[in-house]
Amino acid sequence: MKILVSGSHGLVGKALVHSLTTDSHEVVKLVRADRSFGNFEIEWHPNHGTIDAERLEGFDAVVHLAGESIASGRWTDEKKRAIRDSRVKGTALLSETLSSLSRPPSVFVSASAIGYYGDRGDELLAENSAPGDQFLSSVCVEWENATRPASEKGIRTACARFGIILDQHGGALAKMLMPFRMGIGGRVGSGKQWMSWIALDDVVNGLKFVLADNTIEGPVNFVAPNPVTNAEFTKTLGRILSRPTLFPVPEFAARLAFGEMADALLLSSQRVDPGVLEDNGFLFNWPTLDAALRNILATD
Repeated sequence: MKILVSGSHGLVGKALVHSLTTDSHEVVKLVRADRSFGNFEIEWHPNHGTIDAERLEGFDAVVHLAGESIASGRWTDEKKRAIRDSRVKGTALLSETLSSLSRPPSVFVSASAIGYYGDRGDELLAENSAPGDQFLSSVCVEWENATRPASEKGIRTACARFGIILDQHGGALAKMLMPFRMGIGGRVGSGKQWMSWIALDDVVNGLKFVLADNTIEGPVNFVAPNPVTNAEFTKTLGRILSRPTLFPVPEFAARLAFGEMADALLLSSQRVDPGVLEDNGFLFNWPTLDAALRNILATD
C-alpha cells in the first residue's frame, strides 16, 4: 500500500513508519517544513491552513498522528490553545482535503486519546461510553469530530484512542525510569486511579490491523486488556527494576509541580476496555503489564 503518515517524528510515528517500510509498504511523510523533501515527504502548515492537496491524490491509506505534546510544560492558556489547535485544526484541514480529492484514500486513521472519557473512577469504559467534561475530553471530542468530512465522503475513518503508551525511549515510562532506578519512585496520590496502558509494539500492530480490516471504523480504544491501578503499576515496575517504591507523591505535590496537567494525566482514573480490537480478532503481544515491562526493559 501507499500510506501517508503525519507525526512521523513522534514516538508512535517513528515506530509505525519503520514497521510499514519493513513490510515493503510505500510510506510518505506529511511534515511541517519550509523546504522541498522530494517524493517521500509532503509539506503542510496546519496552523496556516495550507497543504499540498495535489500530492495527496492516490494514497491507499492515511494515518494522522500529529499534535502538540500534552506532557511538556505547564498548561498555560497558551499551551492549552496549542494542544487544541494542533489537533483540531490539523485534523480538520487534512480531513477536508482528503474529502475533496478525486482519488481519496480508502481508509483514514486519526489519533485520539482515552482522555476522551475524563476522570471516571472504577467505571469500565468502552468505545460507546460518553465523553467526560474535562479539558482533554473536550479536545478529544472536537478532534474526533474534525474527521467527519472524510467519513461523510465515504472514506472509512477510525479514531485511535491511545492509552498510556509504554516504551523505553519516550512517553510516560521513559520519564519514570530514572527516579524508579534511583529507588525514589512511588505511587501518585492515592494510587487507586486506573492506568490504561499499551506497549508501543501493540500500538503499531494495532494500527496496521485497523488499516487492513475494512470493517473497523469509528472510535477504537488502543489499550491493553488488563488495566492496572497506579499503585499496581508502581509495584510492578519497582519489582522488575529490583528497586523499592517507598516515596509516594501526594496529590498536592503533583498539583504544585504540574498544575492542571497533574489532574488530567497523573490523578485521573480511566479503566478502558479494548472492545473493538478484541472483538475483531486482534491479538495483543503484551496483554499483561509484567510481561510488557519485562520485554521493554530487557531491550533498554
